[in-house]
Amino acid sequence: MSKELNLKSEVDVTIRTTPHPSNVYRPEVDTSGVDERKLMWKIDIRLIPWLALLYLLNFLDRGSIGNARLYGMEKSLHITDKQYLIALTVFFFPYSLFEPPSNLALKWLRPSRWLSFIVLIWGVAMTLHGVAHNYGGLIGLRFVLGLAEAGLYPGIIFYLTCWYKRSELGTRVAAFFSSATVAGAFSGLLAAAIHNMDGVGGKPGWAWIFILEGLATVLVAIASFWIIQDFPDTAKFLTDAERVFVVRRLQEDMQFSAGGEKFRWNVVWQCLSDWKTWVAMGIYMGFDGPLFAFSFFTPTILNQLGYQATASNLLSVPVYAWACIMTCVVGVWGDRFGNRGYINLFVDSISSRGLKTDQRMHRVLFGTGLVGYVILVASRSPALSYFATYLAASSIYPTIPNSVAWVSSNVEGSYKRSAVLGMAIGFGNLNGAVTSNVYRAQDKPWYSLGHGIVLAYIAIGWLCSLLYLVLLRRENAKRERGERNEVIAGEDNKNADGERNGRFDSVEDARREKGDMWSGFRYTL
Repeated sequence: MSKELNLKSEVDVTIRTTPHPSNVYRPEVDTSGVDERKLMWKIDIRLIPWLALLYLLNFLDRGSIGNARLYGMEKSLHITDKQYLIALTVFFFPYSLFEPPSNLALKWLRPSRWLSFIVLIWGVAMTLHGVAHNYGGLIGLRFVLGLAEAGLYPGIIFYLTCWYKRSELGTRVAAFFSSATVAGAFSGLLAAAIHNMDGVGGKPGWAWIFILEGLATVLVAIASFWIIQDFPDTAKFLTDAERVFVVRRLQEDMQFSAGGEKFRWNVVWQCLSDWKTWVAMGIYMGFDGPLFAFSFFTPTILNQLGYQATASNLLSVPVYAWACIMTCVVGVWGDRFGNRGYINLFVDSISSRGLKTDQRMHRVLFGTGLVGYVILVASRSPALSYFATYLAASSIYPTIPNSVAWVSSNVEGSYKRSAVLGMAIGFGNLNGAVTSNVYRAQDKPWYSLGHGIVLAYIAIGWLCSLLYLVLLRRENAKRERGERNEVIAGEDNKNADGERNGRFDSVEDARREKGDMWSGFRYTL
């Protein structure tokens, strides 16, 4: 019976969302000769590797302060452990608050200009970290770094939603997000190598970590002005038929704004009044807070467990390599089978399809995330705690791109999507200001309090994911029953709430005006 209902739902959506010939995007263009598989591969090659490089630098530059700390940065700058934590915290306020307006700026100013500009600014700020002489200088540079880095992650997420269908987004987000795990691994190796420059030019090894990584970022930023493409309808590396083909396939995937959208101020109100925005903020809070705690303090925790500075940096490498593998696996899994909400909950997401391997996979994922932090809270063995960091990474890293793909696939309207992603990711990142202070020096070497707080964050993310899933399922059911149907001119409407749902001249007008609130839109679970 459930299969019949699902089939009926898919048929209904197809009927209601198939555009009338007069509404086809640029109907004069013939796209019959476009090979979709080759086209998507072409887009992947031009977009994903460079975006992954930018995010690698983003994560590398942000977290390098943790590596520099092991090589005497605090002593050279004459700062205390408390002042170091404040320096970490200062980064997060501009980093979080600037994300929503940055996403809107990206839409207005074009990705090739805006993304390249902010990368250039943070590259300069990163380089200047290496010449800081006191606590005040470090605080100012961390503020500028947070301000500039704010726009990259939500900007890339929004940018990818303008290129890929909802069923394709998870793999691409996982692919570029996995560069964060590579950055975590690479930062340890790089820091250990750069430290050998200690004394060169009269500067300590920790200063060279900032200088060299910052200069590399500046060079990449300059190249980005020419390498980053804008949106599909203007992409220079595509033919005219390919550009039209990409826009049409997005519109068929309920991204009605793919062909262009004018900014309307009521989009801001739609974002603020939509319950999905606020629940999404809770989801991202629950998984992003732990991410920052993990990335900033993994080398420090390993160091306090008895490993030397270089050994601590090197031991973090395989942890991040494992996180990279898990991120990619879950990203592909989410795109292939859907049910991203169930992946967040780590339960039997596709049991109705009889996929026993999937059931086992989610039980394993749930077990690793939960058991990992329980072990970290209770462990008094360095080896056991080191093993638990693998389990923690298995839970934190894959969940974030899965959550982003899930949330963005349930928001229609390019401006609304950019605002929702900016708010959700920004609020999640704001919690980095909390989690960057939970690993206190007096709690070393086991940091039970910090691990317990991170575990509580993960529980919040789990509960918000459950709430999001339940409410989306309920809303889809109401739309199936016709409770959200609008009044369309010239059509009979038997729904008593039709006037409240809106009156429109055509279905096309309704879906463009209402976006994901349109009665024909179906949320992905």
